[in-house]
Order: sequence, then structure tokens, then C-alpha cells
Amino acid sequence: MNSSKFSEQPIVLAVDDSIDNLTLMECQLEAVTSCAVVTATTGQAALQLAQHQLPDLILLDILLPDLSGIEVARQLRQFALTAKIPIVALTALARDEDRDRILSAGCNDYLSKPYDLDDLFEIVTRHLPQHSLL
Repeated sequence: MNSSKFSEQPIVLAVDDSIDNLTLMECQLEAVTSCAVVTATTGQAALQLAQHQLPDLILLDILLPDLSGIEVARQLRQFALTAKIPIVALTALARDEDRDRILSAGCNDYLSKPYDLDDLFEIVTRHLPQHSLL
């Protein structure tokens, strides 16, 4: 986690292949929290942004066009700089075996799509306790 940024605005990396989903999530988070949101539409872009931006939290879609979110999570856990960043899977995959596979790949939490806005904010608050959310 980027502990040098305790007094700064927390950064959330939102990853989804749907521009509409990303735009909605970005607007929701920026309107109700003190987070800055950066976005990616592919797994490769997510890996690059995570390594360069060192976000405080990653909201990760699992079904991406290039690398799956599961592979992104596994790779992020292998890099020292990104290994401790909380990753929350946001996915339509809702079976118990999907959830288990996602969590065992390195995701810290799981939220099924379509998600409730209150559930999203609760998860963000849970994983960014050191930052004040509005």
C-alpha cells in the first residue's frame, strides 16, 4: 500500500472493459468519497497503471478482453510494489466456485454485478480505513 500518501487523496484504480461502467463508477466514487479515480479497460493497462500509480485500492472486473482479472490479481501479487494493494473483484461471476477462485487468486474482497451503490461504498470504506471518505 502507498503509505506515504496518508494525508493525500486516496487513489482508486477502477478496471472494467465497459466505458459506461467505468464512467458511472468514477462519477459515483468521486461524488461521494474523497478518492481520485484512475481507470483502465484492459488487464495490461491495469497492470501498468497499478505499477506506476500505486493506487490505494483496485476495483477489478474479472472478465476483461486480454488478461482475466484473475490473472491480473495473480501478477499484481508477484510484484513487491503492488503485492499489498487491496483488490476487490467486481464481477458478474456469482457462483460459489467463481468466488473461491477469485479470492484464491489474490483478491481481498468480492462484489457481484450489478452491485448496490451502498455495498460499493462500504467496501471502499472497509479497504481505505486510513483515509476519510465524505
